[in-house]
Amino acid sequence: MGILRHSQGASGSFPKKLREGGRMSEKLLQELRDAVVEMKYEETGELTGKGLESGLTAVEILNKALIPALDRVGILFQDGEYFLPDVLMSVKAYNSSYQMLESLLKEGDYKAKGVVMLGTVEGDIHEIGKNILVALLQGNGFDVIDLGVNVTADIFLGKAKEINPDIIGMSALLTTTMTGMKNVIDLFREEGMRERFRFIVGGAPLNQKFADEIGADGYGEDAQAGVELVKRLVES
Repeated sequence: MGILRHSQGASGSFPKKLREGGRMSEKLLQELRDAVVEMKYEETGELTGKGLESGLTAVEILNKALIPALDRVGILFQDGEYFLPDVLMSVKAYNSSYQMLESLLKEGDYKAKGVVMLGTVEGDIHEIGKNILVALLQGNGFDVIDLGVNVTADIFLGKAKEINPDIIGMSALLTTTMTGMKNVIDLFREEGMRERFRFIVGGAPLNQKFADEIGADGYGEDAQAGVELVKRLVES
């Protein structure tokens, strides 16, 4: 408070440079938000660099630009104005920025809301939905460990022992690979580790009934629903 009072002029307003700096920062944040929403992935890295050079912190860029942008993309998708390819391009734009911030976030005041481990189950190489969920979770303050595709039950188990995530998420796009989710949960149960973790599942051929049958803790019909599910499970 004292520092701010001493820096004010006779009129009580902030110095010109401080006001201009604030306007410039807000302009950069708005431009970055727009670039993510408008899928301009070639611009987001440059804008992020400018923001950092101007004095914005990684946390500010994440909380004031990237997260609001992904929230907007999620709304556009839910309203039918954006389709899956649009969301994927927005995620690519988001990633161009987030990759520049990730190491800085770990050094600052940022504290993750939880750790989520995701993977597409054995026999399945589809990952668009999973990749969108990764970005949305990161944008909502979660640390995400992406195991990739064609992930066996043994790998899920071994990584869970190593990382100890709050949530384990499994994805499948093929009806023939859905059973891989049950295999993972069954292996954890056989190892006496089922109760240590929360399991969520998602993918086009799945539904809540299937999730209940295999003993999962939740099902998300799309990436946005998956984010809300993770939030509920971590907070419960």
